[in-house]
Amino acid sequence: MTADPTVLVIGGGATGAGVARDLALRDVDVTLVERGGLAGGTSGRSHGLLHSGARYAEADERGAAECLSESRTLREIAGACVRDTGGLFVRLEADDPAYFEKKLDACAEIGIDTERLDAADVRELVPDLSDDVAEAFRVPDGVIYPSRLVAANAADAERHGARVHPHAPVEDIDVTPGETGVTSVRVGGELDETVEPEYVVNATGAWADRIAELADVEVGMAPSRGVMVSVEYDGLGPVLNRCRDPDDGDIVVPHNGEVVLGTTSVPVSDPDAYETAEWEIERSIEECAAMLPAVADATTIRTWWGVRPLYAPDEAGSTRRGISRGFTVIDHADEDVPNLCSVVGGKLTTYREMAEVTSDHVCNRLGVEAPCRTTTEPLPGADDPEQLDAFVERYGGSNPTDADVVGAGES
Repeated sequence: MTADPTVLVIGGGATGAGVARDLALRDVDVTLVERGGLAGGTSGRSHGLLHSGARYAEADERGAAECLSESRTLREIAGACVRDTGGLFVRLEADDPAYFEKKLDACAEIGIDTERLDAADVRELVPDLSDDVAEAFRVPDGVIYPSRLVAANAADAERHGARVHPHAPVEDIDVTPGETGVTSVRVGGELDETVEPEYVVNATGAWADRIAELADVEVGMAPSRGVMVSVEYDGLGPVLNRCRDPDDGDIVVPHNGEVVLGTTSVPVSDPDAYETAEWEIERSIEECAAMLPAVADATTIRTWWGVRPLYAPDEAGSTRRGISRGFTVIDHADEDVPNLCSVVGGKLTTYREMAEVTSDHVCNRLGVEAPCRTTTEPLPGADDPEQLDAFVERYGGSNPTDADVVGAGES
């Protein structure tokens, strides 16, 4: 029988695993449960971009600055969980030059390093770029391998005393409203136990409403789906971003002998049961081929959809592209459940900061006085791809985003 934890973290994506690690490093007794394999939800079903912040620079200064800071931290602590590729923001002849200037100026304001390139310089860097390229600028983008990143966080949490249970879905939550709050959580699957934590963290991303409903509280998620298409293409160095207002098919992310093309944004009401449409694939390929024509006829290796964990109780924006990618920690004490919080929104790049803020909140509630250590403590196996891949297998296997790398021992 599993001992009742001080903190139960529900959700084994990057944020949940990050919270478990952060708390364990502060000597808090923590258990993590995830209904499937780790990173099997949103974290492992993205295009794998390590954001420099430039993507959000002109629209969300705070979010862009968070990305910049956290991408630097991950390069220091995450080793072979990330790859430093650099990135380009590419303006085609038909794209608005004023938007290009606005983004470039916004990057400068935030402190994102850029280098302006004319059309000839860009095509020297990426020879297969479209003849329609007018100009571009460099940014410090990169690539994340989320299966490795999440597994390494979980392994470090366990190394510091946490218990990690993949394939352990939460089935029910008992709540006594008022001073007590959550009294027990029924967990099925391979754990098949009822636990009685002192505090519960809902870190289930796009599925946060479901856990909230079990506890009779509200969150307010507005998830949207997006398609990723991985095609054969070898030799792309930097990430390619289309320098225009965010739209379908505006990013090409280099992987191992492949590039990932993305993505669309279509609202969904159920993050488990949603339609997928052929037009999303076709549009993503077509739009990405406007930057890199060779991908139009490249062999498709795999296609997958991910669901963004957007937090927007009012569901602003018809495609939900306008919803902030910032994160929020919701304290459900105002709903008479004082020992439950939900962490929602955010991006894969900022998972560590999300985990730190959430852990600070939990420790404050528990009266724990211990500093966060995750900004400087390297992840276990960070410099050993084979060890990282062994962690991945321990916690449920690789996910679509990095299936080309995980298991191949690639650094």
